[in-house]
Amino acid sequence: MRNLVFILFVLFLFSCSEDKKDDKKSLPFTSVTIETIYEDSVSIRAIELMDNSLAYAGSDGVFGNIDLLTGKIREGTQQYDSITPEFRAVAHTNSDFFMLSVSNPALLYKTGMEGKMELVYTETGEGVFYDAMTFWNDQEGIAMGDSMNGCLSIIVTRNGGNSWNKLSCSELPDGIEGEGAFAASNTNIAVIGDKTWIATTSGRVYFSPDKGKSWEIQQTPIVGEEPTQGIYSIAFYDEDLGVAIGGDYTRPEENRANKAITEDGGINWRLIVDGQNPPYKSCIQFVPNSEGNGMVALGFTGISYSSDRGASWQQLSETDSFYTIRFLNDSIAYAAGKNRMAKLAFR
Repeated sequence: MRNLVFILFVLFLFSCSEDKKDDKKSLPFTSVTIETIYEDSVSIRAIELMDNSLAYAGSDGVFGNIDLLTGKIREGTQQYDSITPEFRAVAHTNSDFFMLSVSNPALLYKTGMEGKMELVYTETGEGVFYDAMTFWNDQEGIAMGDSMNGCLSIIVTRNGGNSWNKLSCSELPDGIEGEGAFAASNTNIAVIGDKTWIATTSGRVYFSPDKGKSWEIQQTPIVGEEPTQGIYSIAFYDEDLGVAIGGDYTRPEENRANKAITEDGGINWRLIVDGQNPPYKSCIQFVPNSEGNGMVALGFTGISYSSDRGASWQQLSETDSFYTIRFLNDSIAYAAGKNRMAKLAFR
């Protein structure tokens, strides 16, 4: 009996300890500490967390990774004939890293032999401009770009990124003239399971339930009347809960019709805190393990945070300018921008 009482007492203490730990995790953030881990004259809009490293690619053909345990940086530059590509989209599988350039020609590279990058897809032509990429799994991936010949540009791989095929306009919804995306943070595409959402400059969302085999349009109330307006970033916490943010980078103080949320997978979108901050942002991400309540949005207008699914926001930093962010866990993230990358500790 004495042993049984002792065991129950230990279990009780453990349970209380876990409850306190969970309560601590669920507390809203009130501040962010920023530690610069990389500085150079390069603009970085695309980062990926891969095991214990932060992989990146940016302007001037620069790409590399940072060992998050040691801080060691391995970096190289990629040339294509006389062209120095600018990379604004990256992705990875368990075995390979991928980077995709903007503008004409589009150049998509994957990890090759002896540390060199292998060119696996090229596309040339007036209007070629790719914005974002990601993978559903280790074999199937997707990248998207601006409209050409009447429809959005979407390329897909089904063999681990070794080859890519462009979807024809007959496989996609009709585009809107000038419709594309902003290559601002590599977050124009969100995937959960087999489902895919692609956000565009027109404020529309292209939705696929089957990893890019079929598509339909979801309408959002986000403003998209001018070329500089639209959705800049989209994120989903699960198959139902998603959020989109954007605005107009030429009028960054504008905060009307620039934030929307869905709780039914995108069937219905509604504006949140319309006419209130945050204003223009280039990237939004859910805080892991927050049940979808925690969101962080950032851009050159600073860092904003919501603990209640976007119903209210607080500015954690006004002066720290970044383009994109990725969470390592529920309190540590990494962000990239002009000339630097940093570790962000939320408390």
